[in-house]
Parts: sequence; structure tokens; C-alpha cells
Amino acid sequence: MRSRPPRRRGARRAWALSLLALPAPACTAADTCGPSSARVVNVVDGDTVDLEDGTRVRYLLVDTPEVSGTPECFGDEARTFNRQLVEGRTVELTYDVECTDRYDRTLAYLTVDGRDVNALLLERGYACVLQIPPNGADRVDEYRAVQGQAQADGVGLWGACDPVPCL
Repeated sequence: MRSRPPRRRGARRAWALSLLALPAPACTAADTCGPSSARVVNVVDGDTVDLEDGTRVRYLLVDTPEVSGTPECFGDEARTFNRQLVEGRTVELTYDVECTDRYDRTLAYLTVDGRDVNALLLERGYACVLQIPPNGADRVDEYRAVQGQAQADGVGLWGACDPVPCL
């Protein structure tokens, strides 16, 4: 008959306590902010849309010229471009640290047909980078590079507006 090695006193308790020290599974913004995909039913302006479920979404890391109140240079063009990209289409949404802004709009990055809508607005000169921490920390440099190229090329509002309304 084989004998078992002696157990250390308290080993079971130590093992159980070690489980308590493990970090709880993280609840990310993506888990709680909103849907991962949805249909856009209305384009409010260049950086804001309404989803089929009534959610209003403000794009992360970009700011387009205003169309309401006193319209700004290139605001109508930004809204038209955004409408052509997403209105009536199903988009993918990804979220960052904070889910909503002070106006209770859901904050998200949008993708349609595999294209990053937020970055396209910058690339085509319809938007400027706008980072409101803590959101965007991991992507702001990438977006600033895209904006820098549009500025250098005089694309969109960078060639049409003086002053540029979103700076």
C-alpha cells in the first residue's frame, strides 16, 4: 500500500484564499455601452448619427463643423459625406473607456464595410481630431497622423476654410 505524502497544514485554505486574490473578469466598455452593430436611421451631422433603437451616437476622436445654429464652413459637406457612408446601413460600433458624453450621447468608433468611418472623415478633410480623455488615448496618434496628411494635402476643409472651424 502506498502512503500519501503528508499534507501541509492549511494548504487547502491557502489555495482557496489565493482564488480570492485573482482579479475579477474585467467589465469593459464594449460589454456595457451599446450594441456591437446597428442600423443608422438618421445622420444628424458629420459626427453624430441616430440608430434604429433610438440611440444617438457621437463619433469618438473627431469633430466636424457644425450645421445647426450658425452653420460653419464645410459643415454641410461633412454631413453629406457621413450620410453617404452610413445612412440606412448597418455599422459596427466599438467603444472606449467612457460610454457617454455630457449630452448623454453614446460615444463610439464606427465601421462600415470594413472601413473606419471616423478615420475616413479625417482623411477626406471633413473633420479635425478631438480627444476628450480618457477616451482615445490608444488611437489619438494614429488619427493625428491621418489629419496631418489631410492638412498637408489641403484636402477638404483644410483647403476651403479660413479659419478652419474645428480647430
